[in-house]
This record gives sequence, C-alpha cells and structure tokens, in this order.
Amino acid sequence: MSTKTRQRQAALRARSNRPQDKPAGAAVVRALRAVRRRHLAWAAGACALVAAVVTAFALFGGGDDRPPVPDTRARHYTETDACLLTDGSGITAGSRGATVWQGMQDASATTHARVSYTPVTGEQTVGSATPFLNGQLQRSCEVVVASGGAERAAARLAAPAHRTVRFLLVGGAPAEGDGGNITVVGAERAAVARAVRAAATS
Repeated sequence: MSTKTRQRQAALRARSNRPQDKPAGAAVVRALRAVRRRHLAWAAGACALVAAVVTAFALFGGGDDRPPVPDTRARHYTETDACLLTDGSGITAGSRGATVWQGMQDASATTHARVSYTPVTGEQTVGSATPFLNGQLQRSCEVVVASGGAERAAARLAAPAHRTVRFLLVGGAPAEGDGGNITVVGAERAAVARAVRAAATS
C-alpha cells in the first residue's frame, strides 16, 4: 500500500470519528428558545402586576383632585349690604334691635342682600354713635338701618354727605330737612322688612 493511500485512509477514519455538530447546535437553539419563553412570561407577569397596581391606585388612592360639589343649600348673596346700627343692647331678645334684625333677615331671604349689625357701645350719644356709623359707611353699606335715638341722629347728620346710601330710621318721626335718602320706618318687623326690601332693590 502506497504512502498516499495510507494517508487518505487515515483522513477518512478521522473524519468519521469527528462528533456531529448538528445535534449539538440544535440543542443550543432549543435552550435559547426556552430561556426566551421564560423571559417573555416574566415580562407579561410584570406588566400585569403594574397594571393592577395602577388600577388600584386610581380607584382607592392618590386623593381626588376634582373640585368639590358646591352646597346647593348655600345662599348666594347679591352685592348689596344692609347694615343695622343699634344701641348698646344690640339684638338681644326682647330689644327693639332684635325685632329690627328679624325684619332685616326676612328681607335678606327674598332679596339675598347681605345683612349685618353693629351695636354702639359706651355712652349713647351722637358723638359715640358716629364712629360706629362711619365704620359701616367705610365698609360700603348701601343701606343703613338706624335703631335708637343717638343712632338715628348720627344717621341724619351723615346722610347729606352720602347721597348714594339709603338711611332707614326706625321709630321717631320725620324731621324737617330730611333728604331723599332718608326714610322713617315703623319699628314692627314687617315694616322693617318691607323698607329694607325696597331699599335693597331700588
């Protein structure tokens, strides 16, 4: 046997003894596919968990940024202010101020005018009542209801300088020189309510 023949046979034997690459490659592919499927399953589970957390937070947590629903029972006032100036007894039960205040509240219920009251404390004189009256005028009271002798007198003195303000003097009698913005009103609750209603809507 020649040397070339022996070399050819040796090469054939070596080739036949070489391990097959194809099966090993297929196994690697299968392993990679299995790993990929596991990763996809983990990703799907993570997405589902995140979606559940977001849904729960939206339903039960995070607060509510929507504006509150307004109370339909709340009264909507107009821009008219009616202010009561009383003597030192204020609006205590049984006083004239209490009756006048009830009439003003009746008028507010129909006109939606804002009503407030200020008692004159200390000595019951025109000089004592004037600063309290000035405070009401500075608060832009369009209607001033004066109940009490000193309070009525202070209102009469202030009326000429405040022509746009309606002064309602509860009790007493009209005085000479009362301007067009002064009205003398009876002390009854209904009379006060009618006068304040008319002044607030005029």
